[in-house]
Amino acid sequence: MTTNDTTDGAVTGENLDKLNTNLRKVEDLTQRLTQVLTHRSTHNAALDGPNQELFAKAASAYWSEALRDPAKVLEHQLQFWSKSVTHFVDAQKALASGKLQAPADPGPKDRRFANPLWDSHPYFNYVKQQYLINADAITKAVENVSDMDDKEKQRLAYFSRQIVDMMSPTNFLATNPDALEKAVATEGQSLIKGLENLIADLESNNGELIVKLADESAFELGGNIATTPGKVIYRNRMMELIQYTPTTETVHKTPIVLFPPWINKFYILDLKQQNSMVKWLVDQGHTLFVVSWVNPDGAYADVGMEDYIEDGYLAAIREAKAITGEKQVNAIGYCIAGTTLTLTLSLLKQRGDKSVKSATFFTALTDFGDQGEFAPFLTDDFIDGIEAECADKGILPSVIMARTFTFLRSNDLVYTPAIKSYMMGETPPAFDLLYWNGDGANLPAKMAMQYLRGLCQRNELAEDGFNLLGHTLRISDVEVPVCAIACETDHIAPWKDSYRGVQQMGSKDKTFIMTQSGHIAGIVNPPTKNKYGHYTNPDLNLDYKDWAEAADFTEGSWWPRWGKWLKKRAGAQVPARIPGDSAHPVLCDAPGTYVEVKAKP
Repeated sequence: MTTNDTTDGAVTGENLDKLNTNLRKVEDLTQRLTQVLTHRSTHNAALDGPNQELFAKAASAYWSEALRDPAKVLEHQLQFWSKSVTHFVDAQKALASGKLQAPADPGPKDRRFANPLWDSHPYFNYVKQQYLINADAITKAVENVSDMDDKEKQRLAYFSRQIVDMMSPTNFLATNPDALEKAVATEGQSLIKGLENLIADLESNNGELIVKLADESAFELGGNIATTPGKVIYRNRMMELIQYTPTTETVHKTPIVLFPPWINKFYILDLKQQNSMVKWLVDQGHTLFVVSWVNPDGAYADVGMEDYIEDGYLAAIREAKAITGEKQVNAIGYCIAGTTLTLTLSLLKQRGDKSVKSATFFTALTDFGDQGEFAPFLTDDFIDGIEAECADKGILPSVIMARTFTFLRSNDLVYTPAIKSYMMGETPPAFDLLYWNGDGANLPAKMAMQYLRGLCQRNELAEDGFNLLGHTLRISDVEVPVCAIACETDHIAPWKDSYRGVQQMGSKDKTFIMTQSGHIAGIVNPPTKNKYGHYTNPDLNLDYKDWAEAADFTEGSWWPRWGKWLKKRAGAQVPARIPGDSAHPVLCDAPGTYVEVKAKP
């Protein structure tokens, strides 16, 4: 029921009663909220933010600057004071006029402030503009700090930005006109629903607040997502191996083995038929095997990178060769699975094993010399906190990783969805990509620390070598034909860093493609969409800036270009292969059983 207004715009007594009744329900829900917070699972405090030392250093550097160059600091402060006072005077004039009219200058546009009241209402406009003035002052103060290490300053800038984003007036009911209008229009029911959504999210994560981004009830694995026909034909403690059903009468001789990241589930490449890379590869006449990783619990604490290689990569390659009767496979690695494919290729070279005919890398980092946006999370205090968390639980919980990734884009992935869900009482959208994004996986303790310490912090693979399985593994050992795809706006695996790693590979046959968009949309970019274009340049001896400047741009998906590259290395046509054989009986239909296991906090 919506609010019935009187002719003068006042809310009727009947509606006010309903509003008060609904607000009383909030008190009952508050008890449930208190219950879940009282019994919330705990995690290491170091994972919540930087220690006090960072801010102490920033304060010390700021005051040192003030003593050394007081005019510079005073100028910054006076600008802030002047803007604040002028803004207050303008707001007073608007209120004194007695009319709710837009100020002469409503302030800069920001999509968080889309409601017209942010510009037309003196109260909301005052709040918005003062917030933007404050945000600008904090940003400039951080920029002006000079007596800090570059990495520490980068970290200070990141966490200062988090504080600024968190304090946006849109994040608070009293200063969010959209939420207030809806609360009145629904007689408070939106607040009731919002609180229920908040409590449900807390309960599903044992008290950790992870905003649900998608309506989970709208999706069913194997029902309306991950539907490409196939069979699980092998299973061990680390993975299930899916062989997909052919759609062509003949297929290329050399099979493909695709290794997705084990931080998330493989079905990002098989969300629906229209954008499924799995279906597209099968339709191109390839025998396709895809690894579906186990979602580990505490029993996997001692599982390391070597186990992912031995019982994941080498096992999958071995079984694919056995089923198809071929001596080689074409391998694909996505993100961390691409990093590990590099380790595997180095190991195979040193063992004299030529099982891999070519390698394709999707958004894979092998040289971590420039840590990019992840630098704030790769300092010792944060990694020490992760190590303590891993020692306590035997895993790095998915919820910790999810929180880290989402706060890299906090306004889009935290605050905006939280406002809609908790203040507006809206049900999350039925969006398959966001559903997948929330379906994460835990990491084994040993593997997580090998990756974070050895690869990310010490950059061993690109420098002195990464010691594993009795070998020292190096990027330069990758000598098979290589095709690497990186994404122009990728904040997880920046394209320039991916490019630098490919440059160090020993292969004489290297192709590098930079596609538009980010870590997911740039890869899941089917030809039918004709959406994002891509850049190519055969000269990989160039610096990344020069490579990009001289690159040719092609409209549309990179899939067909890569398909031609793959076809040249896929061999002649043979009769299509039905999944499994006598030694590999069908265990179940795709997408299998491992993918159904949800990460537990």
